[in-house]
Amino acid sequence: MQRILPAQLKALAAALDVPLYVVGGSVRDFLAGRLSDRTDWDLASPATEEKLSRAAEKCGFAVRAIYRHTGTVKLTDKKGMEYEFTRFRSDKYVRGIHTPSEIIFTTDISLDAQRRDFCANAVYYDVTAEKYSDPLGGIPDIRAKILRTVAPAQKVFGEDGLRLLRLARLAAQTGFSPDEACLAGAKHNRALIRDIAPERIFAELELLLHADEKAGGPDAPYRGLCLLRETGVLFEIMPELAAGDGMAQRADFHDHDVLEHSFRCVRYAPPEIRWAALLHDVGKPACMLKDGNFHDHPARGAAIAADILTRLKAPKKLTEETAALVGLHMRDFNLQMKESKVRREIVRDYALLDKLFALRQADFSACKDDLSPAPAVQKWRTVLEKMRREGVPFTLKALAVTGKDLQEIGFEGEQVGTGLKELLDYCTQDGRRNQRETLLRHAQNCKKETI
Repeated sequence: MQRILPAQLKALAAALDVPLYVVGGSVRDFLAGRLSDRTDWDLASPATEEKLSRAAEKCGFAVRAIYRHTGTVKLTDKKGMEYEFTRFRSDKYVRGIHTPSEIIFTTDISLDAQRRDFCANAVYYDVTAEKYSDPLGGIPDIRAKILRTVAPAQKVFGEDGLRLLRLARLAAQTGFSPDEACLAGAKHNRALIRDIAPERIFAELELLLHADEKAGGPDAPYRGLCLLRETGVLFEIMPELAAGDGMAQRADFHDHDVLEHSFRCVRYAPPEIRWAALLHDVGKPACMLKDGNFHDHPARGAAIAADILTRLKAPKKLTEETAALVGLHMRDFNLQMKESKVRREIVRDYALLDKLFALRQADFSACKDDLSPAPAVQKWRTVLEKMRREGVPFTLKALAVTGKDLQEIGFEGEQVGTGLKELLDYCTQDGRRNQRETLLRHAQNCKKETI
């Protein structure tokens, strides 16, 4: 492991009179043969935070923050790499509450290991001595690709409900599987996720939905979602989505129930639309319960998706975009929409078009695990290319006239914006109309008709 450790970190370890360890994900991933370019490191030592901070500054680190209550120091080296140091300690919790109720500092590495979550994350590497310390048998677990709790699972999950989500996220990112005791403990304590702040839940889910960007492989997000379903945690954090578990769909269109179809949509979706893929059919259970069918599920699903992401305190832009995509994902699914209307919808939703096409393709593929091009996407792409060849303007800025041009021929106030939108719609059906003289003439005619 010496060959991948930053030189500045080695210098810091040498400056201390007690061992400095790298611990956690970096050690686990290295031993699993999957360490790529890291941008952060977790460190541990019996050194006090004051001693560590002084030594770090002498070695050229920037000390970003010191939290004396938890013995934590955040550092940045000269290359911008981040480090989080935590002094050896033992924690006590009130059941289910993420923050320790009592912290006791120690020099015992075994006690420090026992405060962590999984044995695979409790392997230490002594930077100066160049050797591993494995108090809880984490190295064999890493080799066997097992997630085993550092203490009885009932205790580990009972101490911190966030570990329920970390289990699914780490399983997705690493390709490891929980052992039977770990899985049973997660199931038994699933309700404790309710005590966790929504921001933390969102952060873990975001990492899970992008777990394929780590070492978990292309199916990583799907596996993580399946584990959330198996432990019951999904039912606690997104009951609206989990309600689709076991809900049958038309066999001529679907091989899977509503929830499994949603998971498979994530499997086939690119990273930028994973939330939309997960929630695209979230309106189906509510529609079936109220109406006995799925007909209105895009519109209802858009509102439910917005509620879920708002509840999780997701970024506003992601919430709005996801809701919009959910609301649009079934447009022209039966290929009956006329080209004139397809053209208008392409222009109306042009900013979302690439993501909408990706969602429709993922949705199609998830129905019967069919990777062939989605017919609706093919149709719309054909129309889109035709519009581009014609020179159709897709935004107001692409029009051959401006608001000032309309003002010069007598448009005032709100008439200007309305007039520009009318001209964009006029050009949508034939891009050759996007000529200044043609548009001004059409604008004048429209103005006369409203007088």
